[in-house]
Amino acid sequence: MRPLVNWNEPDEGGPSPGSFPLSGAAWLYYGTENMAFYEHVVITRPDISPAQVETFVEELSGFLKEKGAKVGKTEYWGLRNLAYPIKKQRKGHYSLLNIDGPADAVHELERRLRISDDVMRYMTIRVEELSEEPSPVLSRKDRRRD
Repeated sequence: MRPLVNWNEPDEGGPSPGSFPLSGAAWLYYGTENMAFYEHVVITRPDISPAQVETFVEELSGFLKEKGAKVGKTEYWGLRNLAYPIKKQRKGHYSLLNIDGPADAVHELERRLRISDDVMRYMTIRVEELSEEPSPVLSRKDRRRD
């Protein structure tokens, strides 16, 4: 059986999609040059201060910039009640990041968040385009104050 990629030949920018063991969408997803838009929500522990949450989000943004991603808008949604207890907590600090970057940077970000003790839950969603408007959560919060 012939190998899919001849590792003895000089590398000319990596294997081509036809010679890679993954096909179609998987090749696009795992390719390093693929830039996509993501909305990323992080829920952190309620016992840390909002200032610490802001610092944590700035550290995440700095990490993503090092990996070649651009962080658009970041929002702090505040200390909110959870729908169900997570790690024996009933509240959490919610933060949103809009990311324009490669999938590798997002995977590394998620790996770091799994290790972090401050993070209770996170979710990353790939979107078609990033919105610069305030999120519905913030606009609803502002309407309640009026």
